[in-house]
Amino acid sequence: MKRKAALLKTAAAGESGTHGLGRAAGVISAFTFLSRILGLIRDMVVARFFGAGMAADAFFVAFRIPNFLRSLFAEGSLTIAFIPVFTEYLAQKGKPAAFELARTVLTLLSIILVILSVAGILLAPWIVRLQAFGFGGGTEKYALTVLLTRITFPYILLISLVALFMGVLNSLRRFAAPAAAPIFLNVGIIAGAYWISPRLSEPIIGVAIGVLLGGCMQVALQILPALRAGMSLKPRWQFAHTGVKRIGLLMLPAIFGSAVYQFNQIMGTLIASFLPEGSISWLYYADRLVQFPLGVFAIAISTASLPTLSGYAANRDFERFGRTLEYGIRLVFFITLPSMIGLILLREPLVELFFERGAFDSVSSAMTALALFYYCLGLWAFSGVRILVSAFYALQDTRTPVKIAVVALVTNLSLSLALMSPLKHGGLALALTLASTVQFSCLLILLKRRVAVLALRPVGRSILKSFSAAVLMGAAILLYEHWTLPMSLWGAGFWPLLTRIAAAIVLAAVVYFGAAMVLRCAELDAVRGLLRRR
Repeated sequence: MKRKAALLKTAAAGESGTHGLGRAAGVISAFTFLSRILGLIRDMVVARFFGAGMAADAFFVAFRIPNFLRSLFAEGSLTIAFIPVFTEYLAQKGKPAAFELARTVLTLLSIILVILSVAGILLAPWIVRLQAFGFGGGTEKYALTVLLTRITFPYILLISLVALFMGVLNSLRRFAAPAAAPIFLNVGIIAGAYWISPRLSEPIIGVAIGVLLGGCMQVALQILPALRAGMSLKPRWQFAHTGVKRIGLLMLPAIFGSAVYQFNQIMGTLIASFLPEGSISWLYYADRLVQFPLGVFAIAISTASLPTLSGYAANRDFERFGRTLEYGIRLVFFITLPSMIGLILLREPLVELFFERGAFDSVSSAMTALALFYYCLGLWAFSGVRILVSAFYALQDTRTPVKIAVVALVTNLSLSLALMSPLKHGGLALALTLASTVQFSCLLILLKRRVAVLALRPVGRSILKSFSAAVLMGAAILLYEHWTLPMSLWGAGFWPLLTRIAAAIVLAAVVYFGAAMVLRCAELDAVRGLLRRR
């Protein structure tokens, strides 16, 4: 009887943890949805003014460089190393000790990033040469990329500070301000394009200045809730702090793992720079559409799960750890699979709706839609990798994801070189999809060995139900497109196209959730919790 009572108590605690994860993910999803909408508007603005030509390619390359370092020192390594240790300090030593650790990390990080920012500005010509060798060394495109890199490089300092504050707030289960931060980057870029660019001889520079404005607003948004939570901004120079050393040890493989991922992106850009002009931009715009469902749901769930899973791992509560992880995987696939099929079937009208105007012509739309098709084939793998990597980080295992990332890197580069000739930029997107599939499979096998209580059969049954419902949804979309397009119901222009797509989405949602009800998908209740904050 005692054993039965203990099991019931554990099960109840696990359910509480999953509901908490659902509420947290709901908050993050809401703000991320708004951020993605503004991100699409931002890209529409950039596409309208700069299309997929020289200026756009130069900006995307320049902005990718500080993003690379952001992933090394911020979201890709600091956050994943900081949150598990900070959460452990909160659970075992209390808030004062945890905030002392945060202040020490903030002081050390600020010093490193100031030095890095200055070095990046000075070394911009060589950095651009490595990033986009195909641009040449004395061309106008190369010179513009160098200038834009120097303008945007200090963004690494701003976004890394944001990432640290986000780690503190997320560990305290305060998700609103961190989730809202990306909104202000989009606001800054849109403001730069509309109000700064027209006043400059080289308009794309206004967009680069908008990046810095957005970064400043992001930092300002995080500081106030961090101070209210009890954190002080007073420097703390105790760099020999035990917690800092532990974070550093976790960061080393995490930095290498982030470097592998970003090197993957850099090599993709390098290869694309040898393809026809516009290839980099086509891949970028396609990736932005894929990032919409990925960010709103998959990244939201993985972000919310990291502090929760870290808390369970710190207390060695692997029953609740496994239950929460299973919940996260099921929920990710329940949302991702219909998103994947919907994007594949509606890719051409979606690209036309969001981007085809001004300098972005029908050829650019067709090329972007091609890349989007190949990216969408891997959306399930992109999403699954996010949640599995969070589980390893919660276990303070940053080495295993790195090893698997190296395997994925080699796979991606090999396939990119093999597919770039027959499929052009589409081959690069397909290579990333196939490499991510390999990465997801390896992570899942190794995580199952690490966490024996992880039950994959129920997860597999859930995914099969979700996929079946998504296939029925896809059939409904095909029938809808087949019967309505020949009838010329919609006409031409932005609003008729928007009406056509909106009607398709409403139909898809009704069919998918209706099929999910018939198939008795348990995730329907989870989605209700995800979409409302209790």
